[in-house]
Amino acid sequence: MSRAPVDLTAAEVTRVVRAVLVPLVAQGAIVRRPRMTAWAERRQSDREVRRVLTALRDRYDGAPLALRAGTRRLAVVTTADDVRRLLEGTPEPFSAATKEKRGALAHFQPRGVLVSDRDGRRRRRPLNEEALDAGHAVHEDATAFVAAVERAAGELERTVQAARGLDAGAFLRVWWRLVLEVTFGEDAREDRRLVGVLSALRRDGNWSWFRPRRPWLLAELERRVARHTASAPPTSLAGRARDADPDEAPGQVPHWLFAFDAAGATTLRALAVAAARPRVRDRLVDELGASGGPGEGTVALLPYGRACVLEAVRLWPTTLAVLRDSTRETRWGDVTVPPGTGFVVVSSFFHRDPARLEHADGFAPEAWLDGRADDDWSLVPFSGGPASCPGRNVVLLVASHLLARLAGLGLAVERGQHLAADPLPCTVDHLGLRFVVRTAAAIVGGDRPGYGGTGPGSARPPRRGGLR
Repeated sequence: MSRAPVDLTAAEVTRVVRAVLVPLVAQGAIVRRPRMTAWAERRQSDREVRRVLTALRDRYDGAPLALRAGTRRLAVVTTADDVRRLLEGTPEPFSAATKEKRGALAHFQPRGVLVSDRDGRRRRRPLNEEALDAGHAVHEDATAFVAAVERAAGELERTVQAARGLDAGAFLRVWWRLVLEVTFGEDAREDRRLVGVLSALRRDGNWSWFRPRRPWLLAELERRVARHTASAPPTSLAGRARDADPDEAPGQVPHWLFAFDAAGATTLRALAVAAARPRVRDRLVDELGASGGPGEGTVALLPYGRACVLEAVRLWPTTLAVLRDSTRETRWGDVTVPPGTGFVVVSSFFHRDPARLEHADGFAPEAWLDGRADDDWSLVPFSGGPASCPGRNVVLLVASHLLARLAGLGLAVERGQHLAADPLPCTVDHLGLRFVVRTAAAIVGGDRPGYGGTGPGSARPPRRGGLR
């Protein structure tokens, strides 16, 4: 049974704000701020999140931790049972369209299903599930998507050969072309202006209600999305959505693009682990090589590749916090929680909880293969319950196929000694990852600053680069 939320002392509120909320806001919930992600890695900020929340959970026997943030009353939950209650109780009595999310996402996707009211959700959720083919591990149009992955992998291979390596910036440029092709078809893959406008509006979204809207920029984004959607082939995500509901389809697309950005970060981190661990790399390559036969549909499912992607997002969540707002008075323990109370699930705390997970700081894709992780409500790489991400399977399909192909390029990751064995660092800045061709990897494992503050700090410059 849920315990009643407990009001934290002033000192405890200060610790939670400083260790949990400030790093979350500083890094950017909608688009990562490069300087702040580098700062978070140097400080290993997720380690401090776990330390503070574990101590408070133990002190208050798993009760939600209540505090005020401005005019908002928030409750940070600390048990898996409370996570399950919030996720299963969405959208009523716990709405995913929280005040913070409505303020943030209105900058670039005001009609997205995630911030829709009850009537809008009834129309838009089925459309998202139809376009994203949410019920199947292999999307109906997976052949077209994997063809796009193969083109992207070829581009990245040429980049590696020319530069004798790969950094996050080069990877993400190709990743966005892949995302545009999967979403709109091949003719859209060079629309860098669309990506630039979306990124600018997402940076505004980091500030939620505190940043004035730029309606002229939103109008440009919507024009570009509408034009690409109108001409998209039926084997693209936007084409499927258009054919299902031409009026609602363009309004849903920006969220798919937003979510694919997080998938790119996860693919980079999974590749870094594979580059540091020969057994992981070899298994990815072998699975792809053995996948000549059809899987579900016409494209092979890559179970181990999918598990590696899921494990990377468990270890380094891209959704920093899962948020819900109570829509009415709700009984919680022996108290009544008023409507408008915000509930917070801090992903990094649950995903690495040693009290519940034997492999809390280890790389254990096997937990996704044998069902242990999928049965755990506190592991929320794609949220859960009725509001779980309908794009989970299409993201895993694209990311796993690209990961498997890149694993075969013979890359090593700089500072790979920190990823080669468990325990893994709590915070990894994906924007700072650099890979070199293994035969030229003289600096890998050398005397360089390490994760966790044991050295003088990372000297690499910041690089440019989601909230569920």
